[in-house]
Amino acid sequence: MIYDLKISGGFVVDGTGAPGQRMDIGIVGDRIVAVGALTEAALEEIDATDRVVIPGFVDIHTHYDGQATWDPEMAPSSWHGVTTVVMGNCGVGFAPAAPDRREWLVGLMEGVEDIPGSALTEGMTWDWESFPEYLDALEKLDRTIDVATQVPHGAVRAYVMGERGAANEIPTETEIARMSVIVEEGLKAGALGFSTSRTVLHKSIDGELVPGTTASKDELLGIGRALKRAGHGVFEMASDLLPEWHEFEWMGDLSRETGAPVTFTALESPIKGVPFVEQLSQMREQNAKGARIVAQISMRGTGLILGWQATFHPFSQRASWKAIAEKPWEEKWRHLCDPAFRAQLLSERGEPTGSDLQLIADLMESAFSMQYEMRPGFDYEPTAEQSIERCAGDAGVSPEEYAYDFMMRDGGAGMIYFPLLNYANGNLDFLEPALNSDDCVNSLSDGGAHCGTICDAAATTFMLQHWVRDRARGTISLENAIKRQCSDTARLYGLDDRGVIAPGYLADINVIDMERLKLGKPWLAFDLPAKGKRLLQKADGYVATIKSGKVTFRDGKWTGQAPGGLIRGPQRAELAEAAE
Repeated sequence: MIYDLKISGGFVVDGTGAPGQRMDIGIVGDRIVAVGALTEAALEEIDATDRVVIPGFVDIHTHYDGQATWDPEMAPSSWHGVTTVVMGNCGVGFAPAAPDRREWLVGLMEGVEDIPGSALTEGMTWDWESFPEYLDALEKLDRTIDVATQVPHGAVRAYVMGERGAANEIPTETEIARMSVIVEEGLKAGALGFSTSRTVLHKSIDGELVPGTTASKDELLGIGRALKRAGHGVFEMASDLLPEWHEFEWMGDLSRETGAPVTFTALESPIKGVPFVEQLSQMREQNAKGARIVAQISMRGTGLILGWQATFHPFSQRASWKAIAEKPWEEKWRHLCDPAFRAQLLSERGEPTGSDLQLIADLMESAFSMQYEMRPGFDYEPTAEQSIERCAGDAGVSPEEYAYDFMMRDGGAGMIYFPLLNYANGNLDFLEPALNSDDCVNSLSDGGAHCGTICDAAATTFMLQHWVRDRARGTISLENAIKRQCSDTARLYGLDDRGVIAPGYLADINVIDMERLKLGKPWLAFDLPAKGKRLLQKADGYVATIKSGKVTFRDGKWTGQAPGGLIRGPQRAELAEAAE
Protein backbone atom coordinates (compact mmCIF):
# COMPACT_ATOMS: atom_id res chain seq x y z
CA MET A 1 0.00 0.00 0.00
CA ILE A 2 1.08 3.55 -0.71
CA TYR A 3 -0.43 6.12 1.61
CA ASP A 4 -1.63 9.46 0.34
CA LEU A 5 -0.21 11.06 3.46
CA LYS A 6 1.99 9.73 6.23
CA ILE A 7 2.74 11.43 9.54
CA SER A 8 5.94 9.95 10.90
CA GLY A 9 7.58 9.77 14.31
CA GLY A 10 5.19 11.95 16.28
CA PHE A 11 4.06 11.59 19.88
CA VAL A 12 0.44 10.61 19.22
CA VAL A 13 -2.26 11.43 21.76
CA ASP A 14 -5.20 9.64 20.19
CA GLY A 15 -8.17 11.36 21.87
CA THR A 16 -9.38 8.40 23.94
CA GLY A 17 -7.56 9.46 27.11
CA ALA A 18 -5.02 6.66 26.73
CA PRO A 19 -1.34 7.50 27.32
CA GLY A 20 0.35 9.02 24.29
CA GLN A 21 2.94 7.02 22.38
CA ARG A 22 5.33 7.52 19.51
CA MET A 23 3.94 6.14 16.24
CA ASP A 24 3.24 6.79 12.58
CA ILE A 25 -0.13 7.48 10.95
CA GLY A 26 -1.10 6.35 7.46
CA ILE A 27 -3.87 8.15 5.56
CA VAL A 28 -5.67 7.23 2.36
CA GLY A 29 -8.30 9.61 1.05
CA ASP A 30 -10.10 11.21 3.98
CA ARG A 31 -9.50 8.33 6.43
CA ILE A 32 -6.84 7.06 8.76
CA VAL A 33 -6.03 3.52 7.60
CA ALA A 34 -3.10 2.55 9.82
CA VAL A 35 -1.23 3.56 12.98
CA GLY A 36 1.96 2.14 14.44
CA ALA A 37 5.45 1.57 13.06
CA LEU A 38 4.66 1.99 9.38
CA THR A 39 7.19 1.12 6.69
CA GLU A 40 5.06 1.72 3.61
CA ALA A 41 5.77 4.70 1.36
CA ALA A 42 3.54 7.74 0.95
CA LEU A 43 2.90 10.34 -1.70
CA GLU A 44 3.46 12.99 0.95
CA GLU A 45 5.08 12.72 4.36
CA ILE A 46 5.12 15.01 7.39
CA ASP A 47 8.04 14.49 9.76
CA ALA A 48 6.52 14.85 13.24
CA THR A 49 9.66 14.02 15.20
CA ASP A 50 9.61 15.93 18.51
CA ARG A 51 6.07 17.03 17.75
CA VAL A 52 2.74 16.19 19.38
CA VAL A 53 0.10 14.71 17.06
CA ILE A 54 -3.54 14.98 18.12
CA PRO A 55 -7.00 14.82 16.52
CA GLY A 56 -8.53 17.96 15.06
CA PHE A 57 -10.47 19.90 17.67
CA VAL A 58 -14.26 19.67 17.69
CA ASP A 59 -15.66 23.03 18.86
CA ILE A 60 -19.35 22.78 19.70
CA HIS A 61 -20.19 26.43 20.54
CA THR A 62 -19.20 28.83 17.78
CA HIS A 63 -21.97 30.98 16.22
CA TYR A 64 -20.60 30.83 12.66
CA ASP A 65 -24.17 30.77 11.26
CA GLY A 66 -23.63 33.77 9.01
CA GLN A 67 -19.91 33.54 8.32
CA ALA A 68 -20.22 29.91 7.23
CA THR A 69 -22.29 31.03 4.25
CA TRP A 70 -19.49 33.16 2.74
CA ASP A 71 -16.09 32.35 4.28
CA PRO A 72 -14.15 29.23 3.18
CA GLU A 73 -11.24 29.84 5.59
CA MET A 74 -13.44 29.98 8.72
CA ALA A 75 -10.92 31.97 10.72
CA PRO A 76 -10.12 32.43 13.49
CA SER A 77 -11.15 28.95 14.71
CA SER A 78 -9.36 27.22 11.85
CA TRP A 79 -6.12 28.97 12.89
CA HIS A 80 -6.26 27.11 16.20
CA GLY A 81 -6.52 23.50 15.08
CA VAL A 82 -10.31 23.31 14.92
CA THR A 83 -11.54 21.00 12.17
CA THR A 84 -15.24 20.75 13.12
CA VAL A 85 -17.61 23.38 14.49
CA VAL A 86 -21.19 23.25 15.73
CA MET A 87 -23.21 26.45 15.35
CA GLY A 88 -26.81 27.54 15.90
CA ASN A 89 -26.10 27.96 19.62
CA CYS A 90 -28.01 29.92 22.26
CA GLY A 91 -31.30 29.94 20.37
CA VAL A 92 -30.12 32.33 17.63
CA GLY A 93 -29.57 31.70 13.94
CA PHE A 94 -30.90 32.44 10.49
CA ALA A 95 -33.39 29.69 9.73
CA PRO A 96 -36.25 29.30 9.43
CA ALA A 97 -36.51 32.84 8.08
CA ALA A 98 -39.60 34.37 6.55
CA PRO A 99 -38.59 37.10 4.06
CA ASP A 100 -40.01 39.84 6.28
CA ARG A 101 -38.04 38.51 9.28
CA ARG A 102 -34.53 38.60 7.80
CA GLU A 103 -33.63 42.05 9.08
CA TRP A 104 -35.04 41.18 12.50
CA LEU A 105 -32.94 37.98 12.68
CA VAL A 106 -29.83 39.99 11.83
CA GLY A 107 -30.65 42.43 14.64
CA LEU A 108 -31.17 39.53 17.01
CA MET A 109 -27.77 38.04 16.19
CA GLU A 110 -26.08 41.44 16.31
CA GLY A 111 -27.46 42.17 19.77
CA VAL A 112 -26.92 38.73 21.29
CA GLU A 113 -23.57 37.83 19.75
CA ASP A 114 -22.03 41.21 18.80
CA ILE A 115 -21.65 40.25 15.13
CA PRO A 116 -21.84 43.39 12.96
CA GLY A 117 -25.27 43.56 11.38
CA SER A 118 -23.87 45.29 8.31
CA ALA A 119 -21.49 42.36 7.75
CA LEU A 120 -24.31 39.84 8.04
CA THR A 121 -26.55 41.85 5.73
CA GLU A 122 -23.88 42.16 3.06
CA GLY A 123 -22.42 38.70 3.47
CA MET A 124 -25.52 36.50 3.43
CA THR A 125 -27.43 35.74 0.25
CA TRP A 126 -30.63 34.62 1.99
CA ASP A 127 -31.37 31.93 -0.61
CA TRP A 128 -33.38 29.99 1.96
CA GLU A 129 -36.49 30.21 4.09
CA SER A 130 -36.89 26.82 5.76
CA PHE A 131 -34.19 25.14 7.80
CA PRO A 132 -33.61 22.39 5.21
CA GLU A 133 -33.12 25.13 2.58
CA TYR A 134 -30.55 26.78 4.86
CA LEU A 135 -28.64 23.48 4.98
CA ASP A 136 -28.75 23.32 1.19
CA ALA A 137 -27.22 26.81 1.06
CA LEU A 138 -24.46 25.82 3.49
CA GLU A 139 -23.66 22.79 1.37
CA LYS A 140 -22.72 24.95 -1.63
CA LEU A 141 -19.47 26.21 -0.06
CA ASP A 142 -16.29 24.21 0.56
CA ARG A 143 -14.40 25.19 3.72
CA THR A 144 -11.28 24.38 5.69
CA ILE A 145 -13.48 22.78 8.37
CA ASP A 146 -16.74 20.85 8.68
CA VAL A 147 -19.77 22.73 9.97
CA ALA A 148 -22.73 21.27 11.84
CA THR A 149 -25.95 23.01 12.81
CA GLN A 150 -28.63 23.27 15.46
CA VAL A 151 -32.16 24.59 15.01
CA PRO A 152 -32.46 27.86 16.99
CA HIS A 153 -35.47 28.50 19.21
CA GLY A 154 -35.56 32.25 18.52
CA ALA A 155 -35.89 31.84 14.76
CA VAL A 156 -38.46 29.04 15.08
CA ARG A 157 -40.61 30.99 17.55
CA ALA A 158 -40.62 34.12 15.40
CA TYR A 159 -41.39 32.07 12.28
CA VAL A 160 -44.39 30.36 13.86
CA MET A 161 -45.73 33.12 16.12
CA GLY A 162 -44.63 36.32 14.39
CA GLU A 163 -44.57 39.36 16.67
CA ARG A 164 -46.07 37.37 19.55
CA GLY A 165 -43.16 34.94 19.38
CA ALA A 166 -40.59 37.71 19.19
CA ALA A 167 -42.18 39.33 22.24
CA ASN A 168 -41.96 36.11 24.30
CA GLU A 169 -45.72 35.72 24.59
CA ILE A 170 -47.15 32.33 25.58
CA PRO A 171 -47.77 30.01 22.60
CA THR A 172 -50.88 27.95 22.10
CA GLU A 173 -50.72 24.15 22.07
CA THR A 174 -51.08 24.30 18.30
CA GLU A 175 -48.12 26.68 18.02
CA ILE A 176 -45.96 24.48 20.24
CA ALA A 177 -46.83 21.51 18.05
CA ARG A 178 -45.93 23.44 14.91
CA MET A 179 -42.60 24.55 16.39
CA SER A 180 -41.85 20.95 17.27
CA VAL A 181 -42.59 19.83 13.71
CA ILE A 182 -40.23 22.49 12.31
CA VAL A 183 -37.48 21.33 14.65
CA GLU A 184 -38.08 17.72 13.65
CA GLU A 185 -37.91 18.74 9.99
CA GLY A 186 -34.56 20.44 10.62
CA LEU A 187 -33.18 17.42 12.46
CA LYS A 188 -34.24 15.03 9.74
CA ALA A 189 -32.59 17.28 7.15
CA GLY A 190 -29.31 17.09 9.05
CA ALA A 191 -29.26 19.36 12.11
CA LEU A 192 -27.55 17.86 15.16
CA GLY A 193 -29.70 19.52 17.77
CA PHE A 194 -31.94 22.32 19.01
CA SER A 195 -30.83 25.33 21.06
CA THR A 196 -32.46 27.91 23.29
CA SER A 197 -31.47 30.91 25.41
CA ARG A 198 -32.71 31.68 28.92
CA THR A 199 -30.44 34.54 29.98
CA VAL A 200 -31.15 38.27 30.23
CA LEU A 201 -27.66 38.89 28.83
CA HIS A 202 -28.94 37.80 25.41
CA LYS A 203 -30.90 40.62 23.78
CA SER A 204 -31.52 41.90 20.28
CA ILE A 205 -30.02 45.13 19.02
CA ASP A 206 -33.30 46.76 20.11
CA GLY A 207 -32.97 45.44 23.67
CA GLU A 208 -35.56 42.66 23.39
CA LEU A 209 -34.96 39.26 24.98
CA VAL A 210 -34.30 36.32 22.67
CA PRO A 211 -37.60 34.61 21.82
CA GLY A 212 -37.98 31.65 24.16
CA THR A 213 -36.06 33.19 27.08
CA THR A 214 -39.07 32.82 29.38
CA ALA A 215 -40.55 29.73 27.74
CA SER A 216 -42.52 27.40 29.99
CA LYS A 217 -41.65 23.79 30.70
CA ASP A 218 -44.58 22.76 28.48
CA GLU A 219 -43.12 24.63 25.53
CA LEU A 220 -39.59 23.34 26.07
CA LEU A 221 -40.67 19.72 26.47
CA GLY A 222 -43.14 20.01 23.61
CA ILE A 223 -40.40 21.18 21.25
CA GLY A 224 -37.86 18.79 22.76
CA ARG A 225 -39.99 15.79 21.84
CA ALA A 226 -38.94 16.43 18.24
CA LEU A 227 -35.56 14.96 19.21
CA LYS A 228 -37.19 11.67 20.13
CA ARG A 229 -39.26 11.53 16.95
CA ALA A 230 -36.22 12.34 14.80
CA GLY A 231 -34.16 9.70 16.57
CA HIS A 232 -31.21 11.96 17.34
CA GLY A 233 -30.21 15.41 18.51
CA VAL A 234 -28.87 17.43 21.42
CA PHE A 235 -30.89 19.99 23.40
CA GLU A 236 -28.50 22.91 24.05
CA MET A 237 -29.15 25.85 26.36
CA ALA A 238 -27.58 29.01 27.73
CA SER A 239 -29.25 30.08 30.96
CA ASP A 240 -28.93 32.34 33.99
CA LEU A 241 -30.00 29.23 35.94
CA LEU A 242 -32.27 31.23 38.20
CA PRO A 243 -33.22 29.03 41.18
CA GLU A 244 -36.93 29.82 40.79
CA TRP A 245 -36.91 28.44 37.23
CA HIS A 246 -35.92 24.93 38.43
CA GLU A 247 -33.89 24.45 35.27
CA PHE A 248 -32.26 21.16 36.19
CA GLU A 249 -35.59 19.52 36.98
CA TRP A 250 -37.07 20.10 33.54
CA MET A 251 -33.73 19.35 31.85
CA GLY A 252 -33.73 16.02 33.63
CA ASP A 253 -37.35 15.34 32.69
CA LEU A 254 -36.67 16.21 29.04
CA SER A 255 -33.61 13.98 28.82
CA ARG A 256 -35.32 11.03 30.48
CA GLU A 257 -38.42 11.32 28.33
CA THR A 258 -36.67 11.81 24.99
CA GLY A 259 -33.46 9.90 25.62
CA ALA A 260 -31.59 12.92 24.25
CA PRO A 261 -28.57 14.56 25.87
CA VAL A 262 -29.14 18.05 27.28
CA THR A 263 -26.17 20.39 27.50
CA PHE A 264 -25.93 23.77 29.21
CA THR A 265 -23.35 26.51 29.64
CA ALA A 266 -21.82 26.17 33.12
CA LEU A 267 -20.26 29.47 34.19
CA GLU A 268 -19.27 31.00 37.50
CA SER A 269 -21.12 34.31 37.75
CA PRO A 270 -20.63 37.05 40.36
CA ILE A 271 -24.06 38.45 39.56
CA LYS A 272 -26.78 35.83 40.17
CA GLY A 273 -27.85 32.29 39.47
CA VAL A 274 -26.77 28.94 40.89
CA PRO A 275 -23.09 28.79 41.99
CA PHE A 276 -20.83 26.78 39.67
CA VAL A 277 -20.27 23.90 42.07
CA GLU A 278 -24.00 23.70 42.75
CA GLN A 279 -24.71 23.65 39.00
CA LEU A 280 -22.63 20.50 38.65
CA SER A 281 -24.17 19.02 41.80
CA GLN A 282 -27.74 19.53 40.57
CA MET A 283 -26.77 18.16 37.14
CA ARG A 284 -25.38 15.03 38.76
CA GLU A 285 -28.50 14.55 40.86
CA GLN A 286 -30.55 14.41 37.66
CA ASN A 287 -28.04 12.15 35.92
CA ALA A 288 -28.21 9.74 38.87
CA LYS A 289 -31.94 9.46 38.10
CA GLY A 290 -31.35 8.45 34.49
CA ALA A 291 -30.88 11.77 32.70
CA ARG A 292 -27.93 12.63 30.49
CA ILE A 293 -27.02 16.26 31.12
CA VAL A 294 -23.58 17.53 30.12
CA ALA A 295 -21.98 20.80 31.25
CA GLN A 296 -20.18 22.94 28.69
CA ILE A 297 -17.38 24.79 30.46
CA SER A 298 -15.14 27.67 29.44
CA MET A 299 -11.48 27.14 30.28
CA ARG A 300 -10.75 30.75 31.19
CA GLY A 301 -12.46 33.91 32.34
CA THR A 302 -15.33 34.87 30.08
CA GLY A 303 -15.90 38.55 29.65
CA LEU A 304 -14.79 41.47 27.56
CA ILE A 305 -11.70 42.82 25.87
CA LEU A 306 -11.90 46.59 26.28
CA GLY A 307 -10.33 49.13 23.99
CA TRP A 308 -10.96 52.38 22.15
CA GLN A 309 -11.89 50.55 18.93
CA ALA A 310 -13.54 47.57 20.62
CA THR A 311 -17.28 47.52 21.29
CA PHE A 312 -16.78 48.61 24.92
CA HIS A 313 -14.28 50.29 27.20
CA PRO A 314 -14.49 51.81 30.71
CA PHE A 315 -15.75 55.13 29.36
CA SER A 316 -18.34 53.83 26.87
CA GLN A 317 -21.31 55.30 28.75
CA ARG A 318 -19.84 58.76 29.35
CA ALA A 319 -21.34 61.71 27.51
CA SER A 320 -18.13 62.95 25.86
CA TRP A 321 -17.44 59.53 24.38
CA LYS A 322 -21.02 59.09 23.19
CA ALA A 323 -20.71 62.39 21.35
CA ILE A 324 -17.92 60.96 19.16
CA ALA A 325 -18.74 57.24 19.26
CA GLU A 326 -20.05 57.13 15.68
CA LYS A 327 -17.25 59.24 14.22
CA PRO A 328 -14.49 57.75 12.04
CA TRP A 329 -11.50 56.44 13.98
CA GLU A 330 -9.22 59.24 12.77
CA GLU A 331 -11.55 61.82 14.29
CA LYS A 332 -11.91 59.86 17.52
CA TRP A 333 -8.13 59.60 17.78
CA ARG A 334 -7.74 63.39 17.42
CA HIS A 335 -10.14 63.88 20.33
CA LEU A 336 -8.47 61.22 22.46
CA CYS A 337 -5.09 62.92 21.98
CA ASP A 338 -6.52 66.26 23.09
CA PRO A 339 -5.69 66.95 26.79
CA ALA A 340 -8.91 68.92 27.19
CA PHE A 341 -11.01 66.02 25.92
CA ARG A 342 -9.13 63.63 28.20
CA ALA A 343 -9.76 65.82 31.24
CA GLN A 344 -13.44 66.19 30.39
CA LEU A 345 -13.98 62.48 29.81
CA LEU A 346 -12.22 61.54 33.04
CA SER A 347 -14.34 64.01 35.01
CA GLU A 348 -17.63 62.43 33.88
CA ARG A 349 -19.57 59.42 35.04
CA GLY A 350 -21.41 56.93 32.88
CA GLU A 351 -25.00 57.60 31.96
CA PRO A 352 -27.62 54.97 32.94
CA THR A 353 -28.14 52.28 30.33
CA GLY A 354 -31.80 51.82 31.24
CA SER A 355 -31.47 48.07 30.94
CA ASP A 356 -30.75 44.87 32.85
CA LEU A 357 -27.12 45.32 31.84
CA GLN A 358 -26.63 48.32 34.15
CA LEU A 359 -24.62 46.30 36.65
CA ILE A 360 -22.20 45.19 33.94
CA ALA A 361 -21.84 48.79 32.73
CA ASP A 362 -21.14 49.93 36.30
CA LEU A 363 -18.50 47.23 36.80
CA MET A 364 -16.86 48.07 33.48
CA GLU A 365 -16.58 51.72 34.49
CA SER A 366 -15.44 51.33 38.08
CA ALA A 367 -14.31 47.78 38.96
CA PHE A 368 -10.66 48.25 38.03
CA SER A 369 -9.66 45.47 40.44
CA MET A 370 -11.30 43.13 37.90
CA GLN A 371 -9.53 44.58 34.86
CA TYR A 372 -6.05 43.74 33.62
CA GLU A 373 -3.68 45.29 31.08
CA MET A 374 -2.99 43.00 28.12
CA ARG A 375 0.72 43.13 27.38
CA PRO A 376 2.68 40.79 25.06
CA GLY A 377 2.68 37.27 26.49
CA PHE A 378 -0.40 38.08 28.60
CA ASP A 379 -1.33 35.40 31.15
CA TYR A 380 -5.09 34.78 31.06
CA GLU A 381 -4.99 33.88 34.74
CA PRO A 382 -3.70 37.25 35.99
CA THR A 383 -3.12 38.08 39.64
CA ALA A 384 -4.41 40.98 41.72
CA GLU A 385 -0.98 42.60 41.40
CA GLN A 386 -1.56 42.85 37.64
CA SER A 387 -4.91 44.64 37.92
CA ILE A 388 -5.44 48.15 36.60
CA GLU A 389 -6.22 49.24 40.15
CA ARG A 390 -2.90 47.96 41.50
CA CYS A 391 -0.86 49.23 38.53
CA ALA A 392 -2.46 52.66 38.87
CA GLY A 393 -1.59 52.78 42.56
CA ASP A 394 2.01 51.89 41.82
CA ALA A 395 2.11 54.64 39.18
CA GLY A 396 0.56 57.22 41.52
CA VAL A 397 -2.46 57.94 39.29
CA SER A 398 -6.15 57.12 39.40
CA PRO A 399 -7.35 53.86 37.81
CA GLU A 400 -9.35 55.89 35.27
CA GLU A 401 -6.22 57.81 34.20
CA TYR A 402 -4.17 54.63 33.99
CA ALA A 403 -6.84 52.85 31.90
CA TYR A 404 -7.17 55.82 29.53
CA ASP A 405 -3.43 56.07 28.98
CA PHE A 406 -2.92 52.32 28.63
CA MET A 407 -5.54 52.13 25.87
CA MET A 408 -3.70 54.97 24.08
CA ARG A 409 -0.63 52.78 23.58
CA ASP A 410 0.38 51.63 20.11
CA GLY A 411 -1.76 54.23 18.40
CA GLY A 412 -4.84 53.47 20.47
CA ALA A 413 -4.49 49.68 20.30
CA GLY A 414 -3.98 49.06 24.02
CA MET A 415 -6.44 46.47 25.34
CA ILE A 416 -7.79 45.64 28.79
CA TYR A 417 -9.01 42.20 29.88
CA PHE A 418 -12.26 42.24 31.90
CA PRO A 419 -13.24 38.66 32.91
CA LEU A 420 -16.78 39.22 34.11
CA LEU A 421 -17.57 35.50 34.40
CA ASN A 422 -15.46 32.58 35.62
CA TYR A 423 -13.10 34.83 37.58
CA ALA A 424 -14.91 35.83 40.76
CA ASN A 425 -12.07 34.52 42.96
CA GLY A 426 -9.28 35.95 40.83
CA ASN A 427 -8.12 32.53 39.60
CA LEU A 428 -9.29 29.45 37.71
CA ASP A 429 -8.84 26.90 40.50
CA PHE A 430 -12.54 26.07 40.57
CA LEU A 431 -12.33 24.69 37.02
CA GLU A 432 -9.77 21.98 37.76
CA PRO A 433 -12.28 19.34 38.97
CA ALA A 434 -14.59 20.05 36.01
CA LEU A 435 -11.74 19.72 33.53
CA ASN A 436 -11.20 16.21 34.87
CA SER A 437 -14.88 15.18 34.93
CA ASP A 438 -16.50 13.00 32.28
CA ASP A 439 -19.81 14.91 32.55
CA CYS A 440 -18.14 18.16 31.40
CA VAL A 441 -16.79 19.11 27.98
CA ASN A 442 -14.59 22.02 26.91
CA SER A 443 -16.65 24.56 25.02
CA LEU A 444 -17.88 28.17 24.83
CA SER A 445 -15.28 29.53 22.44
CA ASP A 446 -17.91 31.66 20.63
CA GLY A 447 -15.42 31.56 17.75
CA GLY A 448 -17.56 33.46 15.27
CA ALA A 449 -19.29 35.76 17.74
CA HIS A 450 -18.74 38.71 20.08
CA CYS A 451 -16.57 40.15 17.36
CA GLY A 452 -15.74 43.41 19.13
CA THR A 453 -15.78 42.17 22.73
CA ILE A 454 -14.38 38.64 23.12
CA CYS A 455 -11.57 36.73 21.44
CA ASP A 456 -11.98 33.15 22.67
CA ALA A 457 -11.71 31.29 19.37
CA ALA A 458 -8.17 30.57 20.58
CA ALA A 459 -9.54 28.52 23.51
CA THR A 460 -8.03 25.33 22.11
CA THR A 461 -4.56 26.86 21.97
CA PHE A 462 -5.05 28.37 25.43
CA MET A 463 -5.95 24.93 26.76
CA LEU A 464 -2.67 23.46 25.55
CA GLN A 465 -0.47 26.43 26.41
CA HIS A 466 -1.94 27.32 29.80
CA TRP A 467 -3.70 24.29 31.27
CA VAL A 468 -1.42 21.58 29.89
CA ARG A 469 2.01 23.26 29.76
CA ASP A 470 2.45 26.52 31.67
CA ARG A 471 0.03 26.89 34.56
CA ALA A 472 1.99 27.38 37.78
CA ARG A 473 -1.06 26.64 39.98
CA GLY A 474 -1.43 23.12 38.55
CA THR A 475 -1.89 21.62 35.11
CA ILE A 476 -4.04 18.94 33.51
CA SER A 477 -2.73 16.05 31.45
CA LEU A 478 -2.37 16.38 27.71
CA GLU A 479 -4.30 13.14 27.23
CA ASN A 480 -7.25 14.39 29.27
CA ALA A 481 -7.31 17.80 27.56
CA ILE A 482 -7.40 16.23 24.10
CA LYS A 483 -10.15 13.80 25.09
CA ARG A 484 -12.33 16.64 26.39
CA GLN A 485 -11.88 18.84 23.31
CA CYS A 486 -11.88 16.14 20.62
CA SER A 487 -13.64 12.84 21.24
CA ASP A 488 -15.92 13.97 24.10
CA THR A 489 -17.28 16.95 22.18
CA ALA A 490 -17.68 14.80 19.06
CA ARG A 491 -19.52 12.02 20.90
CA LEU A 492 -21.91 14.46 22.56
CA TYR A 493 -23.17 15.50 19.14
CA GLY A 494 -23.17 12.04 17.60
CA LEU A 495 -20.03 12.60 15.52
CA ASP A 496 -18.53 9.19 16.12
CA ASP A 497 -16.36 9.38 13.01
CA ARG A 498 -13.88 11.95 14.40
CA GLY A 499 -12.03 13.07 17.51
CA VAL A 500 -9.91 9.90 17.66
CA ILE A 501 -6.74 8.83 15.86
CA ALA A 502 -7.36 5.22 14.88
CA PRO A 503 -8.03 3.27 11.68
CA GLY A 504 -11.42 4.08 10.17
CA TYR A 505 -11.71 7.58 11.61
CA LEU A 506 -11.63 10.81 9.64
CA ALA A 507 -8.10 12.07 9.07
CA ASP A 508 -8.63 15.27 11.05
CA ILE A 509 -5.26 15.83 12.72
CA ASN A 510 -3.00 18.51 14.22
CA VAL A 511 0.80 18.37 14.35
CA ILE A 512 1.99 20.74 17.09
CA ASP A 513 5.33 21.94 18.38
CA MET A 514 4.42 22.20 22.06
CA GLU A 515 7.61 24.07 22.96
CA ARG A 516 6.85 26.84 20.46
CA LEU A 517 3.11 26.96 21.08
CA LYS A 518 2.21 30.53 21.97
CA LEU A 519 -0.80 32.80 21.68
CA GLY A 520 -0.28 36.07 19.89
CA LYS A 521 -1.66 39.43 20.97
CA PRO A 522 -5.30 40.02 19.96
CA TRP A 523 -5.90 42.73 17.38
CA LEU A 524 -8.89 44.37 15.77
CA ALA A 525 -9.38 43.67 12.08
CA PHE A 526 -11.93 45.25 9.79
CA ASP A 527 -12.14 42.35 7.34
CA LEU A 528 -15.76 41.22 7.58
CA PRO A 529 -18.18 42.17 4.81
CA ALA A 530 -19.01 45.88 4.84
CA LYS A 531 -15.67 46.33 6.69
CA GLY A 532 -17.15 44.91 9.86
CA LYS A 533 -14.75 44.61 12.80
CA ARG A 534 -13.70 41.58 14.77
CA LEU A 535 -11.06 40.68 17.33
CA LEU A 536 -8.57 38.14 16.01
CA GLN A 537 -5.75 36.18 17.59
CA LYS A 538 -3.19 33.87 16.02
CA ALA A 539 -0.73 31.40 17.49
CA ASP A 540 2.71 29.97 16.83
CA GLY A 541 3.39 26.27 17.06
CA TYR A 542 0.85 24.69 14.69
CA VAL A 543 3.13 22.81 12.30
CA ALA A 544 0.24 21.40 10.27
CA THR A 545 -3.52 20.97 10.43
CA ILE A 546 -5.05 18.19 8.35
CA LYS A 547 -8.76 18.04 7.51
CA SER A 548 -10.12 14.89 5.85
CA GLY A 549 -6.62 13.93 4.75
CA LYS A 550 -5.74 17.32 3.22
CA VAL A 551 -3.22 19.70 4.75
CA THR A 552 -5.21 22.89 5.28
CA PHE A 553 -2.67 24.89 7.30
CA ARG A 554 1.14 24.81 7.44
CA ASP A 555 2.88 26.84 10.11
CA GLY A 556 -0.32 28.80 10.64
CA LYS A 557 -0.89 29.71 6.99
CA TRP A 558 -3.82 28.49 4.91
CA THR A 559 -2.69 26.26 2.04
CA GLY A 560 -5.82 26.99 -0.02
CA GLN A 561 -7.21 23.50 0.56
CA ALA A 562 -10.89 23.44 1.56
CA PRO A 563 -11.96 19.81 2.09
CA GLY A 564 -14.55 20.64 4.74
CA GLY A 565 -18.28 20.81 4.17
CA LEU A 566 -21.66 20.42 5.82
CA ILE A 567 -22.35 17.62 8.29
CA ARG A 568 -25.82 16.14 7.91
CA GLY A 569 -26.95 14.17 10.92
CA PRO A 570 -25.01 11.84 13.23
CA GLN A 571 -21.93 10.16 11.80
CA ARG A 572 -21.58 6.71 13.28
CA ALA A 573 -22.47 3.67 11.15
CA GLU A 574 -19.21 3.36 9.23
CA LEU A 575 -17.19 3.30 12.44
CA ALA A 576 -19.14 0.82 14.53
CA GLU A 577 -16.22 -1.59 14.78
CA ALA A 578 -13.47 1.01 14.99
CA ALA A 579 -15.21 2.80 17.86
CA GLU A 580 -15.53 -0.29 20.03
